[in-house]
Amino acid sequence: MGGGFFFFFFFKFKKKTPPAPFCAAASILCMLNGYYRHMLYFLTGDIQTGKTRWLQAHIEQMQASGRCVAGVVAPGQWVEREPGEFEKLGIDNVLLPSGERIVFARRRDLALQAGEDIAQSQAEAAKLLWSIRDEAIDEVNAHFAQLRRNPPAQGALLVVDELGRLELLRGEGLTEAVALLLEGPSDAYPDALVVVRAQLLPQARELLCPAWGEATLVSYEK
Repeated sequence: MGGGFFFFFFFKFKKKTPPAPFCAAASILCMLNGYYRHMLYFLTGDIQTGKTRWLQAHIEQMQASGRCVAGVVAPGQWVEREPGEFEKLGIDNVLLPSGERIVFARRRDLALQAGEDIAQSQAEAAKLLWSIRDEAIDEVNAHFAQLRRNPPAQGALLVVDELGRLELLRGEGLTEAVALLLEGPSDAYPDALVVVRAQLLPQARELLCPAWGEATLVSYEK
């Protein structure tokens, strides 16, 4: 779970649609479809650069080819305020493989305007830009705990979107996702893909590479 420090701004794109995901190289698609095993992938980049949209597009391709994908992806909640201008209001979490979608985060300024009590939350203590209810974190953690106990298939790709400051700097947030990743490759989850912002990549490597070996960076840019 990422997020910036306390400040207020709008996410807007001067485009007719939000930025479309780029296509990955063929070699990356081969790795994501399981031709190489026991691999950890980091999908990294700056904020609002299309990481989750890229990932969702390729998850659909993998599912269509028959590969199970388990974990969570975090698409944004966008609204078109003016023609060609999209404002990001929040973040959902899509639980995989079921596809169940839950409201995960709301922009902090909007939560305050609505009078929500966020003072005691993990996100508020970490001074994140996003207001994340601890109950939402608990729900996603319960999903990962279930994936640990009862994997949906052998050979699934484990996806965590994303590990941010809560997980990598504070040991909070999606702790069950981290626990599953720290088990390393297994028959159930021989590969894992983790979304992480570029500035947190050193912490992600330090945490996860001892269990997986050296990670492979996935580029979603042209």
